[in-house]
Amino acid sequence: MRVDRAREAALEALAACRRNGAWVDGALKQVLRQSAFSGRDAAFASRIAYGVMQNRIYLDRHISRCLTQRIEKLEPLLLDILRIGAYQLLLMDKVPVNAAVNEAVEMAKAHRLARAAGLVNAVLRNIDRRRGEPLIFSDPLEGLSVQTSHPRALVERMTALLGKEEAERFLRANNEPIPTVIQTNTLKVDAATLRVSLEGEGVRVTPHPWLADCFEISGTGSLESLRAWREGRFMVQDAAAKLAALAAAPKAGDFVIDACAAPGGKSFAMAMCMEGQGKILSCDVEAHKLRLMEAGAERLGIACMEVRLANGSVFDETLAEKADVVVCDVPCSGLGIIRKKPDIRYKDMDSLVGLPAIQSTILDNASRYVRRGGTLIYSTCTVLPEENEGVTDAFLCAHPDFTYDTFLLPGPIGAVAGHITLWPQRHGTDGFYICRMTRT
Repeated sequence: MRVDRAREAALEALAACRRNGAWVDGALKQVLRQSAFSGRDAAFASRIAYGVMQNRIYLDRHISRCLTQRIEKLEPLLLDILRIGAYQLLLMDKVPVNAAVNEAVEMAKAHRLARAAGLVNAVLRNIDRRRGEPLIFSDPLEGLSVQTSHPRALVERMTALLGKEEAERFLRANNEPIPTVIQTNTLKVDAATLRVSLEGEGVRVTPHPWLADCFEISGTGSLESLRAWREGRFMVQDAAAKLAALAAAPKAGDFVIDACAAPGGKSFAMAMCMEGQGKILSCDVEAHKLRLMEAGAERLGIACMEVRLANGSVFDETLAEKADVVVCDVPCSGLGIIRKKPDIRYKDMDSLVGLPAIQSTILDNASRYVRRGGTLIYSTCTVLPEENEGVTDAFLCAHPDFTYDTFLLPGPIGAVAGHITLWPQRHGTDGFYICRMTRT
């Protein structure tokens, strides 16, 4: 029996995450790029790889209670195979039991894992038999950790921050499927024309409930296969990132500095706010990301952007007090985008302690580029207060020439008194912090 190519691709992506520290989305893209997969096979491989990463703690608990040895003793590749099988049995409705089990057994054989085929068959058959039995937990927080597949330390932190009821809503929201949100490139086309174009290519298009010129789309397959994408008529951007650009509110003719710009989405959105007039200096510390931003700007027809290799924490005297708007979307823990990058949940919470110092350094440096009366935006894709208002409150204490500035956002948000944390369970967006300050 040949090993199913889609399941093997999922296994390869998960192994790359484990061996190389890769993100599952990047590992998947690389594996699928190397394989001439049909759309269906690519979708199946993606669902398994994402699903296993998203539900790893839950799957491991089911696997553990069907083992006669400690799960940590298993060869890592064998454990990945068991997770793939268990995910299909427990969380995929339309996969027959025999298909899930037999394919996992064949993968174990194909990878020459000693005496593993029998173990895989026995464990997965046992998981199937016991799927109706409830898991046993030592306390409610352990139960929430396992049922939502978030490490206990993160569950404890979110519970302390939000209370048990809302923390559970946040954790469950991280595991829910999310729509792809796109923004119309108003430099090239209006929203109505874009919708007609996409629907003509077989894409399901729904207007975003409260963001102008934005849509939720599905049924796209590969974006690169869409003529509307290749011609630069839209870009993919979560509502939260779009809101950061709206908070910055650059006008036509402004000089804008995007201090940590990659992959470029906020720079692109601001160029559209500016009607392509003015200048945006989009900086990043990694050279390969500059090429991605240049390619994106070219596809979208944005001529007012200049990309530059620059360290956000190192001052450039030539830019002192020159910018009308400076945007600092700083490196962060990423805990607001777990629903897109499920691997982020497994970060060691202790490793995040040093981030606010780095963020503060970048914000302090970038503030020196803001002209008198200009705007400074600080944003992150995390929900932790020490990386968000903790940084901006401390910054304002040290910089009396800056103040929080009230701004207006669309839809259910409305007026914001200087700063706001967006939450998936509250706003339907990524978890995101947006702060607007003015230099007086």
